[in-house]
Amino acid sequence: MIVYAIRRLLGAIPVVFIGITITFFIIHLAPGDPASCFLTPTMSIGSQEIIIERFGLNHPVHIQYFKWLCRIIFHFDFGNSFSNGRPASDVILDALPSTLLLTGLSLIFGLILGTLLGILSAIHKETSIDRILTTVMLFFYSMPAFWIGLMLLSLFAVKFNLFPASQLTSVFHDQLSSVERILDYAKHLALPVLTLGLAISATFYRYARTSMIESLNSDYITAAKARGIKRHRVIFIYGLRNALIPIISLLGLAIPLLFSGAVIIEVIFSLPGMGRVMVDAVLSRDYPIILAASTLAFISVIIGNMLADISYAIADPRIRLKENRH
Repeated sequence: MIVYAIRRLLGAIPVVFIGITITFFIIHLAPGDPASCFLTPTMSIGSQEIIIERFGLNHPVHIQYFKWLCRIIFHFDFGNSFSNGRPASDVILDALPSTLLLTGLSLIFGLILGTLLGILSAIHKETSIDRILTTVMLFFYSMPAFWIGLMLLSLFAVKFNLFPASQLTSVFHDQLSSVERILDYAKHLALPVLTLGLAISATFYRYARTSMIESLNSDYITAAKARGIKRHRVIFIYGLRNALIPIISLLGLAIPLLFSGAVIIEVIFSLPGMGRVMVDAVLSRDYPIILAASTLAFISVIIGNMLADISYAIADPRIRLKENRH
């Protein structure tokens, strides 16, 4: 398994390289210039040239690319932000904990809700419970996350004033006790986590329902019923164990979906995470921040796919036996 993981990581290096290369040329060929944010009509030509040279934009795009690539390979340096002069990697790392907190809580909420409802729907297949749950989860699966977020925001934050509408903490957060700080985090994260969790729970629901139905229709379930084993034991011991295998593999694949969804959610709720940083960087043409965030996104996709494969092999011994034969 370790050799397999190392082989996957080495094979992912060209994928990351191709991805960040395409991103580099796309953002440089897009209309707009980061230096224009600092230029004024009254500024002299000499001052304009100094700003452009400071950003390294006075060279052709291919020269900029090779210089940037050398910094990445030999120093793992994405450059400094055009907006505040800080290293791009530091800006991303400062925003990463908020995004990890949001995506982690959303993943847990979506996993539990989607899996439980999927199992319940499969047990009551072709009944009113199954039809209602399927309709509701199909609604959340079809609706974009930003629409769900806006509806929850307008309902629970604006109309009923039950939860804060923005930010991760209150103004007087530092003056609160430890318990009050946790509650403050919970109040601010409730709507963002609910928004992202509902979107991801619909995916888990579909997989859990389908997998549970297939498991309950299997021959070993029929044999267990024929031996007189109680129904609840057949469902939760024999059926559920095998039905959860696809859900385990889906966890790794959900990581990229959560990161992409967090970009929109953090903008809607004004959370200080990677999504907000990336949007601000795109609007200001802050190339180093965009490239650093894109690189992290590519890496998260690859790690998520690798974790999905490994977890599936761990959960299903037949996968390991097949690998050993090769």
